[in-house]
Amino acid sequence: MRLDPSPMYRKVIIPWYDSETVCIFMISFMFLVFLFSLAGMSVAYENPDYHEHIWVPVLLIVLSSCIIISASLRILRQYFYEFKRKKGSGVE
Repeated sequence: MRLDPSPMYRKVIIPWYDSETVCIFMISFMFLVFLFSLAGMSVAYENPDYHEHIWVPVLLIVLSSCIIISASLRILRQYFYEFKRKKGSGVE
């Protein structure tokens, strides 16, 4: 994260792709992909012709889970940093 050039406050500048709004949008979209891939797995299990293609929904589940975890950790890190900064400055 970059620092604001103002020497008085040193506020952290969060890039647009790392903002809370974008992370929440990404988590909700990846949750929909996760649900879609669960539906794909159930269809692949029910139809024997699709058993060899089960790797596609499994890959989607794994990748969407990784993105959900990554975005959640980013949000938690931002909240932790903000909490630490407020607690250190004595502002409550």
